[in-house]
This record gives sequence, C-alpha cells and structure tokens, in this order.
Amino acid sequence: MADGLRTIHVLTTDETLLAQGRAAAGVLEGWEISGVETVDGLLARPPIAGDVILIDKWLRGENVYEICRKLTGRARCRTFVLAEHGNDAGEAIAHFCGASGLLTRPITASALREALADHAGPRPPLPQDARESGEGKPELPEDLLKDIATERPNANLVAALTDPETSLFNFAFLNFKLDEEFKRARRFGEPLSCVMLGFEGQAGPEVLGQLAGIILGASRDTDVLGRFDESSFLFLLPRTGPDGACVMAERVRSAAEETGLRDLVGDPLAISVGIACAPHPEIRRREDLYARAREHFFTARQAGGGVVTCT
Repeated sequence: MADGLRTIHVLTTDETLLAQGRAAAGVLEGWEISGVETVDGLLARPPIAGDVILIDKWLRGENVYEICRKLTGRARCRTFVLAEHGNDAGEAIAHFCGASGLLTRPITASALREALADHAGPRPPLPQDARESGEGKPELPEDLLKDIATERPNANLVAALTDPETSLFNFAFLNFKLDEEFKRARRFGEPLSCVMLGFEGQAGPEVLGQLAGIILGASRDTDVLGRFDESSFLFLLPRTGPDGACVMAERVRSAAEETGLRDLVGDPLAISVGIACAPHPEIRRREDLYARAREHFFTARQAGGGVVTCT
C-alpha cells in the first residue's frame, strides 16, 4: 500500500493480463496494481487486510486451486480466480478452495468495480491448511461448501465432487479436470500423463479405502486423483512424462501387493495400469489421451494384471 492506496496483487506471468489490470485499476479510485509471478513471491511480502489478490488460472507451472489452498489462513484478504468465459464450474470450485469468487478475462474496470463492491471489506480469516499445520484433516468453513443443484436436496460441493467410498474425486469432476489440465499442458508446452489403474472383480469399502490411501501416499499435491468406476481409478499427473508416471504407478501397484489387499472373494488384487502421455503425435485431443490410457489398461488387464503399460 502506498499513499493510502489499497493494492490489487495480480499473480500472473502474462504481461498482457497485468497490463489489463493496470488499465482497469487506473479508473478506480483508491487502488493500485502490483504484479507478482509466484505464490512464494506473494507471501514473501504478504498482502494486508483490505487488499485483493487476482490469480491467473493459466499461471505457468502452478495449479490455481492449489494456490488458493496455500493462501488459506496466510493471506487475509479477498482472492479472485481469473478464468476464461464459459467456465461454468469455475466459481463453485473457486469458493470450495477458499477464493472469494471468479472474474473472467479480459479484466475490465466495470467487472473489477462490481467484484470489489460485491465483496466489500476484507475476507474473514480462514483456517490454515491442515497439511501445513499438522493438525489432521483440513476443515473448510461451511460457507465455502457452496450448495449446488443435484438430485439430492442440500447436497454440497464436497459431496458433488468426491466419491463417498474413497474420498477421491468422482467421474464428473475428473472429466472437468481432464479438459482443464489438457488445455493447460498444451498452452505451456508441458507434459501431462493420464493413468488408468484398476483390478478385476469387486472390493469392499475397507479395501477401497486402503487402496485410496496408498494412491494418495504415492502422489503429489498437484496430481488429480479420482475413482473412474467400481474397480478402476483415473489419475492426471501435470508436468509428468512417461518415466515419472510409470514410477508412480509401479509404487501403487507394489504397495497394494505388499499390503495384501484382497477382493470380495478373497483373491489378491492384481493391479493393472495403463498410461498415456502428451505431447504425443497421436494425441491431439483430451479424448485421445484418455482413450490411449484406457487401451493400455485393458492390455495390461488381459495380460493377467500386475502389469504397467505405457505409451
């Protein structure tokens, strides 16, 4: 803050977006713009109450929703995600992750003025992410669990996004993230791996919970982990090529075998894995990435399980 001005911190590596922000803020009384390229750089000199943070959804090398979670309890001001037009699920997910809302690109003075007016005053402090505080499972305030329209009355966003037996993301959210991560990878020329992992037969809730725990233990915070159907899972691994994806998949497969996980009839779970990676000359769309991973998965399963196949 300088000369009594409040600051809009724009977290982006896009100079065009930053210029739009400066132009928009230039006609708003009492505001200035500050550009920063990394969340660590932002937190090195934390915004103060009354400031605002705008996070570029296409920030290179970063997952915007993970950034929102990192800022939880550490940046005590309003936060908005900057996304493209037509991102229907974006605002609900932004709220879920701790942001105040969503703004669409390009940044305009009228949209910025409206957002600031609708969210007058600093955002109340949010609880610290339990992964950093060591206090166990994260607990988000109930007002962040935005109600959405589903077949079940009063269902919240957490229930809508996750599989109840494993607490991993469900198929609907996986489909959303596949589109988002594929677009991000192509935009920045970064690798993206799609992993399909599963087993023959059926498993009880306890075994599924154990397998989900193994999967979480083998992953990074930026990986997208979900349950695809009754006996298979789908993972999206940003900035990961075939070697890294194979290491992660083999770690899950070996741990499941060492733990002695068994299906409902008592047979050991034989984990099969199929992996596809972009960029690849035969992968031009997100559907190609998924289809290739699924093809490799069926090849591994037909070989009797216990196999990892990769592009």
